[in-house]
Amino acid sequence: MAGGATSAPGALLCALLWAGAAVAVGPGGSPAPGAFGRVYRGAVNISAERVYAFAYSSEPGQVDAVRVYVNSSSEDLQYPVLFVVRQQKGVLSWQVPLIFRGLYQRTYNYQEVSRTLCPSEPTPETGPSDQIIFVDVASMAPFNIAYELLVTRLKNFQLETNKAFNFTASPSQPQYFLYKFPQDVDSVIIKVVSDAVYPCSVVSVQDIVCPVYDLDHNVEFNGVYQSMTKQAAITVQRKDFPGEQFFVVFVIKPEDYACGGSVPSSIHGNVNRTWNLQRTKNLQVMIVPSIKKSVYVQAMFFSFLSFLSFYLGSVVVAFVHYIRVRRKASAGRLSPEDGSGIMTSSHPITASTPEGSSYGAIDESSSSGGHQFSSPEHRPPVGSDTDSSVEEESDFDTMPEIESDKNVIRTKVFLYLSDLSRKDRRIVSKKYKIYFWNIITIAVFYALPVIQLVITYQTVVNVTGNQDICYYNFLCAHPLGVLSAFNNILSNVGHMLLGFLFLLIVLRRDILHRRAMEMKDIYTLDYGIPKHFGLFYAMGIALMMEGVLSACYHVCPNYSNFQFDTSFMYMIAGLCMLKLYQTRHPDINASAYSAYASFAVVISLAVLGVVFGKNDMWFWVIFSMIHVLASLALSTQIYYMGRFKIGKCYLGIFRRAAMVLYTDCIQQCSRPMYMDRMVLLIVGNLVNWSFAIFGLVYRPRDFASYILGIFICNLLLYLAFYIIMKLRSSEKLLPIPLFCIVATAVVWAAALYFFFQNLSSWEETPAESREKNRPCVLLGFFDDHDVWHFLSAAALFFSFLVLLTLDDDLDTVRRDKIPVF
Repeated sequence: MAGGATSAPGALLCALLWAGAAVAVGPGGSPAPGAFGRVYRGAVNISAERVYAFAYSSEPGQVDAVRVYVNSSSEDLQYPVLFVVRQQKGVLSWQVPLIFRGLYQRTYNYQEVSRTLCPSEPTPETGPSDQIIFVDVASMAPFNIAYELLVTRLKNFQLETNKAFNFTASPSQPQYFLYKFPQDVDSVIIKVVSDAVYPCSVVSVQDIVCPVYDLDHNVEFNGVYQSMTKQAAITVQRKDFPGEQFFVVFVIKPEDYACGGSVPSSIHGNVNRTWNLQRTKNLQVMIVPSIKKSVYVQAMFFSFLSFLSFYLGSVVVAFVHYIRVRRKASAGRLSPEDGSGIMTSSHPITASTPEGSSYGAIDESSSSGGHQFSSPEHRPPVGSDTDSSVEEESDFDTMPEIESDKNVIRTKVFLYLSDLSRKDRRIVSKKYKIYFWNIITIAVFYALPVIQLVITYQTVVNVTGNQDICYYNFLCAHPLGVLSAFNNILSNVGHMLLGFLFLLIVLRRDILHRRAMEMKDIYTLDYGIPKHFGLFYAMGIALMMEGVLSACYHVCPNYSNFQFDTSFMYMIAGLCMLKLYQTRHPDINASAYSAYASFAVVISLAVLGVVFGKNDMWFWVIFSMIHVLASLALSTQIYYMGRFKIGKCYLGIFRRAAMVLYTDCIQQCSRPMYMDRMVLLIVGNLVNWSFAIFGLVYRPRDFASYILGIFICNLLLYLAFYIIMKLRSSEKLLPIPLFCIVATAVVWAAALYFFFQNLSSWEETPAESREKNRPCVLLGFFDDHDVWHFLSAAALFFSFLVLLTLDDDLDTVRRDKIPVF
């Protein structure tokens, strides 16, 4: 009895509610017929709801889209007005006020909402079809809540190729449109622009599937999307859409922090706010055809043929030089200039070669450094590079201390090359070969995880559709296969091709040098700059790896992997400085272990700078102190002892520097002992201290490029000093090195112009970065940054040739006549 008593009132209440609903709907429970373009006003409560039916007819090949506009003056979140739209293939529902959530759980309420219903297109087989849409309006409020309803048919729902379309959207009134691929178009670029930076918006490309995700909280659920301020661009390929059509969805976000904006101060706090028309954005969309497959082929041919022409040029230069040398050799009139050129030839064998002369010392009477290295019976065969325990790298000098004190020799006021090329050639050559083998090991261990990581990045982009992960130039990003921007990867082929060509040139020189050594050519033994090719081989590998890692970075360029693009740039700059110093200081250059350990420290600092360098003042203070102290320590070593021992930095260096400054500048203010070195080191320290002060004051966000700038400025400063001192010493520049210097300057100037054409920036948000995107500038395939890749590869190649050929004029000059600076 108790159960029946309690169930009777419930059944009676349900019956009353259904009866009330039936009366509200219309006579006999049928929905009220609705007309398109007419505004319907009414009120609903817990016992009264409204149902409207809108009927229309669709023709084959015609896409009919319907948009529903609703409005309610109620701000009561406890009793919202519920709208349910029923179609043939789905149901769409929302409430008013429509609530959006922002950062820190802030809420934003909208009383005006308009949504586009998922369109239906009848197939040609079915012919015209009648469609009907039901719109249910209801509320659980115990009181009446007024509403407005407007249903319209969209006339401009389908976008056309190469035709701009303007429209307006807001967070509660998103828009989307249909696009069908023309028959002869396989790929298109969706270009969206707006005059206003904010409000932040999202552009999405979704397949023809209902429902369409067109609200802030679900727009990322399907398709490809990217955030936008003033500009966005998405490349879409026909193969990705089996139906050869797609929706372009435009959503306005309730807050701007995702696009780099800040939350307005007037809405701080966890309270509800009502915004109606304050976040409306005017947008323009235009869909243009992308490039055809033939452009891909042309771009690939251009990339490879451009750099293969360098191979042809090198072969021509080598052949001309070979013919010239052979003619003069047959005529018996070789001149000092004959040793110049990219491909070195051997000099004639002179019978007067002293049997006991050591590598680098002329003889006992002519050498300015003292006695010979070893006696003839203990000297190994010239040119022998066989391994033995004697040749192992060690930290002590192999020059007999009894015969000559190296510190006395190296601190003379006037040093000559014979003073600093006294060690056994086999040991020194093997010391520099370690540079080559070590950099190969580093490259393998560094590159493999990098490749693995960027493949993962690209996979995530392809699977999630989130194009905010990678900072491409979307107006010139041409996909190929799984790669989103193949052009940025292809443009790095120059580094690999020219790096390999440089290795071939160095190998050619190395082979000719070995032949001359085996024949005991006096010009090779006792004249010119001692030839050690280990650093050159390392530079060639570094150039190739820069191309590989730059390509890896551009698979998905972003904040996290920018160090991939710069790591080998540091090594290239450092190796060039080491090579330049080694030219006239072959015995006292840094070991490979010390050099690479220093590069590891630099790369570690670069990583720390990326993590902490944005806002942490303590990091910049520590880094600036390290920078200044390292500059002083290195300067003291170079100036006072004439060495470049990176790996052995003693505290006594600073004490010795202080003593030199006090004695020479304060106590008696005498002229520095090594004036040329002093000038170089003063200028170098001023440059480095300026960098340190600049970093401390401005704290640049791109810390990796900041460190790279330090390396490049020091390299350019040292190269300029070297060339000036070379000319001061009455040495000359032969035609080939002079051509390489001019080519280096011209190509670097052009490359830097394109480098500073910022097309994207991971220092900003993805939406802000896209404001800098620009169209392609070369062959309709490459952008400014790709041109930078091409030109920088050529510039680095010419820079390497400068170092390789700069001292070819000294091949017939005795080493005790070649000054050290």
